[in-house]
Amino acid sequence: MPFLHERLPNGLDVIAETSESAVSTSVGFFVMTGSRDESDALWGTSHFLEHMIFKGTPEIPGDAINRRFDDMGASVNAFTSEEDTVYYASVLPEQQHEAVDLVARMMRPALRDEDFETEKLVILEEIRMYDDQPPFGADELCRAAFFGGHPLGRSVLGTVDSIRGLPVAAMRDYHRRRYAPGTMVLAASGAVDFPALVESAKRLCGDWEPVTAPERLVSVSPRAAARPGRERIVRPAAALDYAVWMVAGPDEHDPDRHAARLLSVVLGDSSGSRLYWGLVDSGEAEQAACIHQDFLDAGLFITQLSCDAADVEELTERIAGIYATAASGGISPAEFERAQNKLASRVVLGGEKPRRRLFEVGLDWSHCRTYRSVGDNLRIVEQITLDDVHRVLETWPLDAPAAAVVAGPGSGG
Repeated sequence: MPFLHERLPNGLDVIAETSESAVSTSVGFFVMTGSRDESDALWGTSHFLEHMIFKGTPEIPGDAINRRFDDMGASVNAFTSEEDTVYYASVLPEQQHEAVDLVARMMRPALRDEDFETEKLVILEEIRMYDDQPPFGADELCRAAFFGGHPLGRSVLGTVDSIRGLPVAAMRDYHRRRYAPGTMVLAASGAVDFPALVESAKRLCGDWEPVTAPERLVSVSPRAAARPGRERIVRPAAALDYAVWMVAGPDEHDPDRHAARLLSVVLGDSSGSRLYWGLVDSGEAEQAACIHQDFLDAGLFITQLSCDAADVEELTERIAGIYATAASGGISPAEFERAQNKLASRVVLGGEKPRRRLFEVGLDWSHCRTYRSVGDNLRIVEQITLDDVHRVLETWPLDAPAAAVVAGPGSGG
């Protein structure tokens, strides 16, 4: 799978991982902006702007954009996270030019006053809906407790007050500063005609104004971030209790992040893990999971539990016991090998999907200006050792004091 890269004179990177065996093409713009880049006054702007991108350009109304994608048979969507906003489309190879043409034009939206006010109501309803359904904002509240006042603790959606108070002029200025060539990457994967991709980029994006890339807001020490404590959300109508807690882990630049991911598979994968056999297979918990998540300068292990309210305290203690046993006794070679095989399979199977590779290639380049092939990722997994995992267990103890939130009918006692 050849990797190709060209930078336009205005600073926009155009990259592609091409595959002769692929029968589809995925293209996308990766914008290096997310909730961690927002001030208090701009809280929720990145996600709100993602919605506004689909409301149309000065020349193309939003409904016409949707019809054009439908006519292509495209699968199109977008997402906003703490550090990135991504817009992507998957199409037949013969639709590459039209897909790139449309997505590139969308990156210069109209941001009309009337669309802004209408979509603001949609965002406010999304915030309320998120709070009214499982896990009732427990994840967001726990992240805020973990990171304290750091922007990584912000909800990507914003709050009712921050969205209500956001003026359209502030969004327009945010778009001008953040959606500039130096903070964006045009990526493609699968059956890609790279010379045509570059020509499309030059024609559609070559006149975009270069803007000095804003600095990402204050970096965070992953160890200083953790704020132990427990909070409760009472939702009397909920059927289950939802518990989540977080402790520090390796960040995106720490070589041990790969071993941390393998450790999370051993302890808390959706099947065959210690939490699965200890709590889920027996029917005592609906879900019990351990996940490693990394950011540019912080990482965390997230534990999630959903169960009957009467059992949440006991099962929480049992999970802590499972983590303590792993810390004191390590993991077995058989567990290690099984988890390593799982990760290797996921790398290989994901590598066969152009859209999956689009995300991996685009995000790696956006964050680090690096490219890793499927083979590179497979070698990383294969080179993890049992000693690496045990070092993570010792360096980043999962049974450390945690930021924790419990939401549900039993959360009041």
